[in-house]
Amino acid sequence: MKPPSPPSTALSACGLPSNVVIDRSRARVQRPAAEWKNLLTPMQYRVARQQGTEPPFQGEYWNNHEDGVYFSVCSETPLFDSRDKFESGTGWPSFTKPIEPAFVDETRDVSHGMVRVEVHCSVDGGHLGHVFPDGPPAQGGLRYCINSASLRFLPRKEYEAWIFAARKPN
Repeated sequence: MKPPSPPSTALSACGLPSNVVIDRSRARVQRPAAEWKNLLTPMQYRVARQQGTEPPFQGEYWNNHEDGVYFSVCSETPLFDSRDKFESGTGWPSFTKPIEPAFVDETRDVSHGMVRVEVHCSVDGGHLGHVFPDGPPAQGGLRYCINSASLRFLPRKEYEAWIFAARKPN
């Protein structure tokens, strides 16, 4: 099946990088910039560590319909469930909520002449994207517009095995 063609509309607010200052001192996973550069691809580093944005309709997961869980690319933190993913038409993966609200921090972003709410992983400080109040009303009305470059996808069976292994006593 051929993926849908990108709409020919103006760049949405998701497509603008963030200029907010993230307080990464509280992050539990901390590494020097050189180590992040070695662990991540150039696009992952630019988005997750430098608060960039990938182009719409080009990220790995914007059109992913597999069942599973999306983790932070910077840590072993499960952030979003595919069951909460929806088609927003923006060209970025969109979710109605995080798996665990404590894993996603929000920061007010007033860059580019607009007011937005940036979201980042509370465990590793990685920039994820933004949250907007234009999501499906029946699911709470929020749209977490997330960069694929900030995510790592794990199919449901692998996620369940990961959970089982994490709960096993040593």
